[in-house]
Amino acid sequence: MPVKNLRVLAVDDDLINLKLLKSMLMKSGNVREVVEAKNGADAIGELKKSDDFDIVLLDIIMPVMGGVEMLKVLRADESLNQPPVIILTTDETKKSEALEAGANGFLMKPVREKELSAKIAQLIV
Repeated sequence: MPVKNLRVLAVDDDLINLKLLKSMLMKSGNVREVVEAKNGADAIGELKKSDDFDIVLLDIIMPVMGGVEMLKVLRADESLNQPPVIILTTDETKKSEALEAGANGFLMKPVREKELSAKIAQLIV
C-alpha cells in the first residue's frame, strides 16, 4: 500500500531531471510537496530549514557538492533529520560508494515511475 502525503527533497543539477521527477512524484498522488535543490550544499540548507522531509532523492554527480559528499555531511550531522536517501544516477560504479556513505537505496536513470514508487514505499514505513 503506497504511503501518502509525503514531503520529498529532490536534488539534481539538471533542471529538466528535477521537473520530470517532480511531475512523476506529484502524479502518483502520494506526494504533497517536492522541494528542489540544485546541489548537495543547497540540499543541506533545505534540511537545516525544515525537519519534515520524508525522503531525499539524490543525484550523485553535481557541482558545488556532489551526492556522496552531501550524504557524508548529512549522516555526520546528528542535528539534522535523517530521512531515507535514494540515489538516482546514470553511474552504477558509484553505487557502493553511495551506500557506504549512507544511502538507503539506488535507482538508475532514467528513473521508472513504478520502480521509484516501490522503492519509496519500501523505505517509508
